[in-house]
Amino acid sequence: MLDLVWLIPALPLAGFGILVVGGRKLGEPLAGWLATAMMGGSFLATLVVFSGLFAEDDHHRVFTQTLFTWLPVGGLEVGFGFLVDPLSITMALFVTGIGTLIHLYSVGYMHGDPKFSKFFVYLNLFGFSMLMLVLGDNLLITFLGWEGVGACSYFLISFWFSDEANASAGKKAFVTNRIGDWGFMVAMFLMFATVGTLTYTQFFESFEAGEVAAVTATAITLLLFVGACGKSAQLPLFVWLPDAMAGPTPVSALIHAATMVTSGVYLMTRMNPVIASAYDWAPDIIAWVGVLTALFAATIAMAQNDIKKVLAYSTVSQLGYMFLAVGTGAYVAAIFHMVTHAFFKALLFLGSGSVIHGMHGEQDMQKMGGLRKYMPITASTFIVGWLAIAGVPPFAGFWSKDEILLYAFGSGGVQGYALYTLGLVTAVLTAYYMSRQVFLVFFGEERFRDVEHAAEEDEAEAGEHESIEPHESPWTMTMPLVVLAGLAMVGGGLNLAVSDRMKFLEHWLEPVVEVGEATIDVETTTTIGLAVVAVAAAAVGIFYAYRVFIKKRSKAIEPELLAHAWHYDEAVSAFVDKPGRKAFQLTADFDEGIVDGAVNGVGSLVGTVGRQARKLQSGFVRAYAAGIAAGAVLLLAYFLNRVAS
Repeated sequence: MLDLVWLIPALPLAGFGILVVGGRKLGEPLAGWLATAMMGGSFLATLVVFSGLFAEDDHHRVFTQTLFTWLPVGGLEVGFGFLVDPLSITMALFVTGIGTLIHLYSVGYMHGDPKFSKFFVYLNLFGFSMLMLVLGDNLLITFLGWEGVGACSYFLISFWFSDEANASAGKKAFVTNRIGDWGFMVAMFLMFATVGTLTYTQFFESFEAGEVAAVTATAITLLLFVGACGKSAQLPLFVWLPDAMAGPTPVSALIHAATMVTSGVYLMTRMNPVIASAYDWAPDIIAWVGVLTALFAATIAMAQNDIKKVLAYSTVSQLGYMFLAVGTGAYVAAIFHMVTHAFFKALLFLGSGSVIHGMHGEQDMQKMGGLRKYMPITASTFIVGWLAIAGVPPFAGFWSKDEILLYAFGSGGVQGYALYTLGLVTAVLTAYYMSRQVFLVFFGEERFRDVEHAAEEDEAEAGEHESIEPHESPWTMTMPLVVLAGLAMVGGGLNLAVSDRMKFLEHWLEPVVEVGEATIDVETTTTIGLAVVAVAAAAVGIFYAYRVFIKKRSKAIEPELLAHAWHYDEAVSAFVDKPGRKAFQLTADFDEGIVDGAVNGVGSLVGTVGRQARKLQSGFVRAYAAGIAAGAVLLLAYFLNRVAS
């Protein structure tokens, strides 16, 4: 069964190829159904491979399959192959499973779009790229998938490129990710220069044996972290992700929940033996960047009115939690939160798309309210996602987030307590802004009626106004919501902390993360106390939002500074446009005048010398004879002078 691993990425690739050639002929909805079937087939193939891997002994759950030698260049020989182990197959399971649900959802959401088939071309290519990223047996294949999801994100975010904002958002994502990719590339170069291979199973042996200096391991760790910050939207490279919601909502769910943004967390978890070999301050940097990103993004989400933008900043914040886990050595907790986050964030994004669909394109939460009676399935499933991300037990998000906070607390010292405190404050803010979103959209007065009335008055002279009548979405959109809601409710069962026997994910991932996984010494009573504090934090956030938006007894926390995201984006744009542009121009001038000048100068010198030397080759026999005679005379004079002396 393990030999079938090649089918997992091959099926989405086949769907991509078929749709490129015949997508227009298939049209709507056949193109969408074909793409969905290919992704669903990939999920079934992953289940088969998982079954084969699960049947193996705990510490023999590693299988490699090399299809052919990709790059035989001198000392560098890179095979095109797959690595099947508990980490890669866990990633493949939720990438293909949730990817299939998003494909199905897209069949209904993209109904009537003139580029319907092209959208599914990009979705299948995106799925193939992500699967290559997580299944590749070496850094170069991972980088191939890494670049693939980056390119597909550009295509999908700017899918409706006739709108300038969408086109700009796609370019912003592409350029920002290239900054992070620089770190990944240099890390690969350094890895090959140090150990002579890019294959995971080979270079891990060198690190685990202590054959690599700590300074080298630290450099590789930090360079890879730069790449992870770009792909997983951490400070300071998070600016592309909030704008990524400009694409169709299924794209937002695919990028923000199940695929692209999880790449950085996967990479850092995969490289845990390298991080374990680095200096202690390297993972500390990862933890601090993660927790500060989580807090920073949570404050911004509190003041956003766009239903998708709240979720976008929420994604940045939740990714910060995952990097906090990586930095504190809680790799299992990081993957656990990644999986549960994929469940409830995909649910929330697809739910927001259902709301937008039912509200005829409206995304401003201030113009909604009372929608639960018009969209009962969307509302009930969205509420499940809200409770999960807010950290309310027994929903999935509570278990994974609580484990991350436990490891932060258990890391000890002033730093550990500081990380825990900031993570707990972020949990309060998360519960608040997600409750705010739910109350504004599904509860309270129907504010869209006021908007409709005002529009009718404004357009009375222009013509008839089309009324807003909210409605539930078709089954192709609601069925994925129901499935994801079920997963968000029971997903915590993957790694329940109530007993060691119920930590299924921990035991499953142990062979992959045992080198880097931290051990903490926290008493059971303390663990229970921290869990109670986490529940209380969620309750505080929900209760305050209830007082503000339902009871109207408290003031909303929505300062302009937060509404404008601390003006961070504007500051980056201003820097790039003025001093940044000048610095880039100076760099270009230096490249043209000094670097190119030196190269061109050498070429000009060689050309000048050649032209002068060419004059000696006139082609006249008398000139050559005169030269021979002159040379003979000079040689005779030289020897006579030597004899005389």
